[in-house]
Amino acid sequence: MERHQVAVYLAALALGAALGLAAPGAGPGLERAINPVLGALLYVTFLQVPAADLVRSVRAGRFLAAVLVVNFVVVPLVVAAMFVFLPAEQAVRLGVLLVLLCPCVDYVIVFSGLAGGSSRRLLAATPLLLLAQMVLLPGFLLLFLGPGLGDVVEAGPFVEAFLGLIVVPLALAWLTQAWAARHRSGVRLSDAAGTTMVPLMAAVLVTVAASQLPELGGALTDVAQVVPFYVLFLAVMAAAGRAVARLFRLGAADGRALVFSGATRNSLVVLPLALALPDALAVAAVVVVTQTLVEVVGMVVYVRVVPRLLP
Repeated sequence: MERHQVAVYLAALALGAALGLAAPGAGPGLERAINPVLGALLYVTFLQVPAADLVRSVRAGRFLAAVLVVNFVVVPLVVAAMFVFLPAEQAVRLGVLLVLLCPCVDYVIVFSGLAGGSSRRLLAATPLLLLAQMVLLPGFLLLFLGPGLGDVVEAGPFVEAFLGLIVVPLALAWLTQAWAARHRSGVRLSDAAGTTMVPLMAAVLVTVAASQLPELGGALTDVAQVVPFYVLFLAVMAAAGRAVARLFRLGAADGRALVFSGATRNSLVVLPLALALPDALAVAAVVVVTQTLVEVVGMVVYVRVVPRLLP
């Protein structure tokens, strides 16, 4: 499965789409399963890196500075350039802003690793990235949308996401590592958990696709309008990430990780936030899910192209 991860993920999306279309009534139940499955995936991801290595990675100041610059300086500038061309409907604009202004903290690690990127550095950056977007997103929305819609995003869902998707999985991973250091049973558990990464990632994609794709039917026009912007974003961020990597004189592995961090967005974590919006803004959730679908296909291209950009 590890050798054929991309094919597994595309098949998972196809299966999720088929399930969603065959049983649209199961959507609400599957929607509640997104965060638990995502939390399990992040636990297994954190488990792959010893705590000592994670602490050492945090000290990589140049890489962390580059990640912050590309995600919270370059990305907002790219989004600002596209913003004037977005559809005028506020719900669509809000969905695009929610997903494009928030850097990914989950499957970016998987895809970056497939392209030879430094997954450990990205792991160390995930708590910082999630905290930074929690703090900065309300200000970005206020800047782009004005006071009318800037206050619709509350801190509560982001705090819950940080605790449930970062703090708890990371603490459990460290406890498992400590157990494995003292007992053979802990080693067996750690090894067994490590084999579940690809199936868990596939489960996340199946759950998201099956729970949200039925909602796309009533918003096909909105979906069609935003797809070109998501494709353009991926293309621009490949070049922008490469430029920032060279500016900070990063090595190949760190540079590839930086490119993936700038291009992948936090759609799976911000989706619950979009789903909690008022009914008048319900289209925003559909816009967020559309970005997930575009991005997963884009990552297939990135896995092959980024190593050539940063050989």
